[in-house]
Amino acid sequence: MRGDARSYAAARKERAADVDRWLTGLFRTACPAPYGKDGRDNKEGKDGGTGGARSGLSAVGAPGGCPSYAGTGLALVAVGSLGRGDLAPGSDLDLVLLHSGQDEVARVADRLWYPIWDSGLGLDHSVRTVDEAVQVAREDLKAVLGLIQARHVAGDPELTRAAREAVLAGWRSDARRRLAELREAADKRAESSGELAFLLEPDLRDSRGGLRDVQAMQAVAAAWVASAPGHRAREAHELLLDVRHALHLVTARGADRLVLQEQDAVAAALGLLDAEALMRRLAEAGRTVAHALDSTWRTVDRLLTGPAPRGRRPLADGVVEHGGEVVLARGVTPRTDPVLVLRVAAAAAESGLPMAPATVALLAAQSPPMPVPWPAEARDALVALLGAGRAAVPVWEELDQAGVIVRLIPDWERVRHRPQRNPVHRFTVDRHLIETAAGAASFTREVSRPDLLLIAALLHDVGKGWPGDHSTTGEVVARDIGARMGLPPADVGVLATVVRHHLLLPETATRRDLDDPVTISRVAEAVGTREVLELLSALAVADGNATGPAAWNAWKASLVSDLVRRVRSVLSGSPPAPAPALSPRQASLARHGGGAVRVHGGAVTVVAPDRPGLLWSAAGVLAAHRMVVRAASAASAASTAVIEFSVSPEYGAPPDPATLEADLRLVLAGRLDIEQRLARRSRSMRPARVPVAPPRVNLVDDASLTATVVEVRAHDRPGLLWRIGRAFGECNLDVRAARVETLGAEAVDVFYVVDRSGRPLTDAAQRAQVRGQVLAALR
Repeated sequence: MRGDARSYAAARKERAADVDRWLTGLFRTACPAPYGKDGRDNKEGKDGGTGGARSGLSAVGAPGGCPSYAGTGLALVAVGSLGRGDLAPGSDLDLVLLHSGQDEVARVADRLWYPIWDSGLGLDHSVRTVDEAVQVAREDLKAVLGLIQARHVAGDPELTRAAREAVLAGWRSDARRRLAELREAADKRAESSGELAFLLEPDLRDSRGGLRDVQAMQAVAAAWVASAPGHRAREAHELLLDVRHALHLVTARGADRLVLQEQDAVAAALGLLDAEALMRRLAEAGRTVAHALDSTWRTVDRLLTGPAPRGRRPLADGVVEHGGEVVLARGVTPRTDPVLVLRVAAAAAESGLPMAPATVALLAAQSPPMPVPWPAEARDALVALLGAGRAAVPVWEELDQAGVIVRLIPDWERVRHRPQRNPVHRFTVDRHLIETAAGAASFTREVSRPDLLLIAALLHDVGKGWPGDHSTTGEVVARDIGARMGLPPADVGVLATVVRHHLLLPETATRRDLDDPVTISRVAEAVGTREVLELLSALAVADGNATGPAAWNAWKASLVSDLVRRVRSVLSGSPPAPAPALSPRQASLARHGGGAVRVHGGAVTVVAPDRPGLLWSAAGVLAAHRMVVRAASAASAASTAVIEFSVSPEYGAPPDPATLEADLRLVLAGRLDIEQRLARRSRSMRPARVPVAPPRVNLVDDASLTATVVEVRAHDRPGLLWRIGRAFGECNLDVRAARVETLGAEAVDVFYVVDRSGRPLTDAAQRAQVRGQVLAALR
């Protein structure tokens, strides 16, 4: 089924009306005959007594009951999605049978609930008096959220009205306590379910920015503390309802989590181009709801903590603090000052205060276009905003929600809400950029040009809004934006170079042999100056931390630091100081002679006499013990091999270190058949539940003068490193060095291999054989 917002919204209303009619028929059939004051015996209701399967609800009677039930003391009330009128195809029914103490209420309830269960619909039900409903609402947050939006379906409307008004009165009179409880629940939900806008597989209901947050705002409005969600939040809410509606149609069940394998089908059902278009719209909706919720909580905070001091404290030219918010000074207008919007934003970030919503709206509506090139004051205000660090993020989000950012930086529109369908990334592109800039603020005292560091951090992935390699396209876009901002030509050149090479240090450090002179000379040539090198070094850390834990760790940080040290030495005109062949700890292990192993938490070190197959044999032992290799480096010096693994258990507790060490020593001694163990593991594994991209194997030319560099990209799985290594062994190759990294579910492994005579591979047939053999091992 292909739908749109109008058709899905209409379908939800029609379904709710059908359910109302069916429930009304059930209610008339279930009620005792004396309740019919107009002399009818409600025979028409019997048609709906047991029908109403999900595919064809009976349309008996009229919604809302009929006048004959007034004053009878029985009422059927809808709460939850039916009560709100947003009943999706797979939604359960939440019903309350209200009564005023009738003896036969249990029999009426049975005659209501059993036909609903027989129909196949899910049902959450309760039977209560008005006093009981009020009491449970006073104690149970979920119950009160349903009851304050309760809707009369059938029976005595006065009973429904009395219950709803009493619950609302209690909610409002105890607002201070209940809203604090509501906020705590929302925070816990966000912590456990994540932020809808930035998740690969968001929960449409429970994630931050999801449907439950809209219900929280509606509950705050019902307490008469803040306004109901505004127009943009209501539009976002409708989109969330439409996506859930389409998901129920696609999966034929009441699902709330939008998993990867369903996203293309859901996009098609909504008439969207593809899953990326769907996730981009969903990200925008989630951020809109989350932003509106933050504004609501600020209003609640004023209730809970009392009014802020009413004085005016100057913050910047034309900007003051008033009532705990950043506002314009008296008599100041944005109409003649294009820089004012950035000055207000910088003042808000530096003071750690929110901008008043009315001030943001005024700035968005009345600020004139920024001159091109920007005046120096505008650049200074932007740098001050970004330099505030974490405090800059909510201020930037506020400006972005108001449409200010795309007017200042038109290219921002291409990355705005753009999803990154990769488990390594935890944010959309635009949010990742401001998070990186916020992180880069920590390094402004370690670089000679902190202004260029912050601007480069803000723009480093701006090329992701264009086709092609984002570093290449980003260089072009950054050059244009830098000129637009009024940077001098030399600074524009530095900015463009940093954006072009922002991945150079982490990719080289983790995928190349740093002891190979070619590696260092290539990086030094690309960087050109120490100024660019220090900017790239700081940006690498900020970018990695803003990406996610899989993209940055202590192992990668140490490799990047080592690379920077070596390149800095070359740029200074002196050869790099050679790294020690073995660290003191490794040298101590090497004195064991036949091989030594140490396991400490997630770090595994193997030091042994160098020989073919050592790396993949050790990796096989780790895989047999259900350990996932997150990173590995292998090198040799003076006939001694040193392998450092970073590992984590696939699930549960890690294996006993003593057992792991013992098996590693056995394999080093040639007394353990690891292949047999891994074969048993492979037979017990389930296949991947979703299709994955095919593996890729490339032989990189000119990366080394002394070895052939083989890059392997594949979906990670147990024993992958062992299979690759065995393929090299079958081709009579030795692994001289290796850099292994796992990014989410993607393995990015690089090997420096030589033939048995110690030379790189030059024969075309041999190179093709190696590539084919490794690919075969990956399938």
